[in-house]
Amino acid sequence: MSEESGAKRDRRGLTRRNFVAASALAGSAALVGAPALAPQEARAQTARTTGGRYATRTGAVCTPIPNQYDEPFEVCDDELFIFMANYKPFENLDFFHNVIGKKLAKKFPHLKIKATTWDFPVRYEEIEAAGVVPDIIIDDPRRRIDRDLEHRGWLRDLTGEIDLSALNPAAVELVKSRSDGGVYGVPLFIDDFVLLYNKKVFDLFGVRYPSHGMTYDKAYRLAKRLTREQDLVAYKGYLQHPDNYLDFNQLGLYPFLPTGSETPAPEDVRVNITSAGWQTLGANMERFLLLPRNIFTTVDDFLLTGHVAMAVDTLWKMNAYTLNPSYVPDGDLEDWQELAQNIDLGVTSVPVLGGGDDSVYQPNTLAAFLPPQSAKKAQALEVVKWLASEEAQIELAKYGMKPALQSDAVVAAFGAETPELDGIDTSGIFWGENAVVRGYEQTEYWDIPMYRVFRQHVLKDGLSVKSALTVTETRDIPNYIKAQAAAGLDW
Repeated sequence: MSEESGAKRDRRGLTRRNFVAASALAGSAALVGAPALAPQEARAQTARTTGGRYATRTGAVCTPIPNQYDEPFEVCDDELFIFMANYKPFENLDFFHNVIGKKLAKKFPHLKIKATTWDFPVRYEEIEAAGVVPDIIIDDPRRRIDRDLEHRGWLRDLTGEIDLSALNPAAVELVKSRSDGGVYGVPLFIDDFVLLYNKKVFDLFGVRYPSHGMTYDKAYRLAKRLTREQDLVAYKGYLQHPDNYLDFNQLGLYPFLPTGSETPAPEDVRVNITSAGWQTLGANMERFLLLPRNIFTTVDDFLLTGHVAMAVDTLWKMNAYTLNPSYVPDGDLEDWQELAQNIDLGVTSVPVLGGGDDSVYQPNTLAAFLPPQSAKKAQALEVVKWLASEEAQIELAKYGMKPALQSDAVVAAFGAETPELDGIDTSGIFWGENAVVRGYEQTEYWDIPMYRVFRQHVLKDGLSVKSALTVTETRDIPNYIKAQAAAGLDW
């Protein structure tokens, strides 16, 4: 979920929230091609009912959803309501409509579809408070099943309802790992982590570009060669966010130990992040973080400074760095155009651990969820089935997204509607297989503070990674779970 405040977005200039007031009351007109009514006209043609709801002349009942921005927004009972979160491009005006909404409306002409994203202008708690339940939710299953959906009862076990056999097995397994023994969601696409590199820095120092399947050992050697100073400019060889590195780790390690229950009591939760595998992961990252002058700040410095040779980041960032207006945050294009003059973008797969282990990160997948309270369960199920079909997945690929279904046709379609990718070798995006999470049965996921390992104990406290893993396992995580439970939270 975006941590950026509404006030901060307003200072950037025009955002989608500025458009919502003019279009929210017109329902899904933009998607289905119906004429849009101005808010005043729409209200003039309605009869007020109880609780702020009103009935339209066609008989639909609309429920306004109050929000912190005091902007008009409502959902009518003749609309299929899709709510999205935790994928930054969804916040851009018309992204959903252009990438998949137009095709969705054509495929289901009998449906009125209303789609919006978190905080534009409504949030989960505001939707719930208004008594509205989305028909389809598209969100991050790794963290948000437990944080946002489970306690609201907005999860339905889809086991046997949708065939997932053609989808990325690692993405399916990740959803299962958070689904209490069932399958709560359907993976739709993967905002995968890739290795971005700046050809200008490599060319400046006469170093060959990285290749698909490069090991971390080789990446470290490159980082040492490219972390240097020239003409009063400091260059960093390699940046990789240590939290994501552990959370999406390439060994598929899961931090929780089996308890004999899918819903153990907080005091029964046990973790293990000090095993040999975790120690291997820790030692591998530690050397990059402690490389002199290769100071970890933020992977965004790849664009912000133009002096970073390599950075591990997500696919939406790659698309944004090509200055694709669909991906650059609304209002930022002019600034990004100036910054992008300092980079000549290349992309390949994230480094691998080697020694026969060639997995890339666990999938950073977005999945569709179908709340059981929806009055349109059958229609929502058909829409999600289509979104997971090859026909729809090809549409996602055309716009630079990595679909959960990766047939030859899907891979061949990648970037077909994205001219900004012309001249960039994107084959590394499909190199290798995502690591598969394992050992999650009979456990309960908590959003534990893994950031303490590197960003607190190694980088701030000066502990070795071995000690940092031990302190996090024995102190930080138990204290976090105890505090969350005391606050009445189970994530």
